[in-house]
Amino acid sequence: MAKANDYTDILVRKKILTAEQLGEARDLAMRTGVKLQDALVKSNYASPPEVMEALAEFHGMGFVDLTNLEIPKAVIELMPESVAREHVVLPYEVEGQVLKVITADPTNYETLQKLQFILNKDIQPVLAVPEQIQEGINKNYGQSETESMDSMINEFTGTQIDSTQIDATGNLADAGDSDAPVVKLVNLIIQEAVGLRASDIHIEPFVDRVRIRYRIDGILVERDAIPRRLAIPVTARIKVMGSIDISEKRRPQDGRIKLQLQGKHYDMRVSMLPTVHGQSTVMRILDRGNISVGIRDLGFNEEDYLRFQSLIKRPNGIFLVTGPTGSGKTTTLYAALNEMNRPDRKIITAEDPVEYYLPGINQVEVKHQIGLDFARIIRSMLRQAPNIILVGEIRDKETAEIAVQASLTGHLVFSTLHTNDAPSAVTRMIDIGVAPFLIASSVIAIMGQRLVRLNCVKCKEPYQFDASQLRACGITQEQAAKATFMKGRGCSHCRQSGYRGRQAVFELMRMTSQLRELTFAQAPAQELRRKARAGGMKTLREDAVLKVLKGVTTPDEVLVNCHGVEDKATAGV
Repeated sequence: MAKANDYTDILVRKKILTAEQLGEARDLAMRTGVKLQDALVKSNYASPPEVMEALAEFHGMGFVDLTNLEIPKAVIELMPESVAREHVVLPYEVEGQVLKVITADPTNYETLQKLQFILNKDIQPVLAVPEQIQEGINKNYGQSETESMDSMINEFTGTQIDSTQIDATGNLADAGDSDAPVVKLVNLIIQEAVGLRASDIHIEPFVDRVRIRYRIDGILVERDAIPRRLAIPVTARIKVMGSIDISEKRRPQDGRIKLQLQGKHYDMRVSMLPTVHGQSTVMRILDRGNISVGIRDLGFNEEDYLRFQSLIKRPNGIFLVTGPTGSGKTTTLYAALNEMNRPDRKIITAEDPVEYYLPGINQVEVKHQIGLDFARIIRSMLRQAPNIILVGEIRDKETAEIAVQASLTGHLVFSTLHTNDAPSAVTRMIDIGVAPFLIASSVIAIMGQRLVRLNCVKCKEPYQFDASQLRACGITQEQAAKATFMKGRGCSHCRQSGYRGRQAVFELMRMTSQLRELTFAQAPAQELRRKARAGGMKTLREDAVLKVLKGVTTPDEVLVNCHGVEDKATAGV
C-alpha cells in the first residue's frame, strides 16, 4: 500500500472524512490560525481519538485510549509530577531502558530529547488525546499542582484571616500578596471553573455561608460553600483583580480581569450586585480561543447555512440576531465578522462591553459615563467610511433609526435584539418607535437562536425515548422510525451528566416582498410567522428536532429550550 502523504489521507481512506470536509477544515484552520487537527474536531468531521489514531499511524507510533487505563504506580513514579505537567506527558510502560511516554504531539522532538536527559532512559512516544492526557495527569498525580479545591475549603474552615490583612473598612488590605490564603482560594476557584469549562462563576453570600456555583453548558452546578466570614475578603480580592473600587459597597459595580491559564488567555467580566447579605459576584469567563469559531461550527443545517452565507455577503441592509442573554448571539455575529474580515473591507463595531478582541477589526466600547453611547458611536463611525457595522444591541429608538439610516446609505449592519423569536423582532422595533416602512426597506433577515446541550461523544449510545416525549417534541412515528436516537449515559468526560458542549438551533427569517408588505401594514408576529413558514423557514423547534433525529441532542433539550417558544409564537396558527 502506498504511504499516505498526510494523516488526513488515512482519515479519507477510512471514510471518516470526505475530501470536501477536509477542504472546509483547511480553510477554517487557515482563517483562524488553529491546527488542522483542531479544525477537524471543531467542525465535528472527526472525533479526537480518530484524529490521534490517524496521526499515530502516519508517524508509525502506537495509539492508546486512556479512558479506562490503569498505569502502575511504579511507572508513574519514574516521572516527576512537575515534568509531566510542564510537558503534558504521561509515563505509560517501561521495558528495560525504554520508557514509553504518552504525548499528543508526535513532532515535538525537543521535548522527547529533554525527557531522555531528565529521566536517563530511551523515550518511545505513544499518542493519545490531549484531554485524556490531562485527565490522566490529574488522576495519577492529583487534581493540580497546588491544593485541590476541596482541601483548600477544608483548610479555610479552620483558618483565621490575619487581622493585618483587613483594612479599616473591613476589606482585604494586602490582596497583592500571592501567599495570602484568600488569594490562593480565589485563584483556585477560577482555575477549577476554567478546568470544568464553566462560562460563569457565581459567588453568593447568605446568612451562614458563601455559595459558589459554576454555569457549565448553560446549567448551574453548585460547588462546596465557603465560610461566611470569607465573604468580604474574597469579594475584596476579586475587586482588586478587576480594578474595582473596594470601598464602594452600596452600588452595582463592573470590572474586567485578564489572566493566562494553561497557556490560554482569558478575559473575565466581573459584576458586583449589593444584596441584603453582602455583594453578590458573577464572573463571566471569556475564552479568546472561542472567537475562532467558523460559521460551519455554529450548528446550521445545510439549507440555512447556504442562506446565511448569501445574506452576510449582501452589500447593505440590517441583519438582526435575536434571543435571550446567553443564547450565543455574540458568537454568531463574531463568526460572521471573521468570515468577512478581509483587507479590502473596513469593519467597525460598537459594543457594551467589548467581549472579545478581534484582530483586524476596529472595536469601540460604549462608555455611558462620558456620553459615549451607541447612537453617538454610530454617528462617528459612519464618518470612517466602513463597509460593515456591528451594533452590539438595539435598545432605543435613536440607536435603531441611526442603524436603519446606515443600512439605507450602503452599509451592512449587524445587531441583536432581545426577543423570543425572529418574527417578534419586527413588532419589537415598531414598539421602540421605528417607522414600519423603514423596517420593511432596511431589514434583510432576522435570525432567532437558542443553545442546546450536545450528547457526550465519549458515552453516547442508542436510546429509545418515551413515545410521549417524542410527541411533545412534534416527532412523528415516520420520523422516529428512520431516526438514530442517542443519549449519553454519563462518564468522567461529561461529569456524569451525559452532555458535553452546546450548539445553536436557529430560525432564519429572510425578508421577502410578502413579509415586507406585512411589516409595512404592521401585521402581528403570528401572521409574519405563518408567512415565513410558508416560505420555507424552519422554526427553532423544527431545527432542534433535526438534531434529535441525528442523535446530536435529546428531546429533553428541545422541550426545555424550544418548546415554550414554539407554543407562544404559534398561538393561533
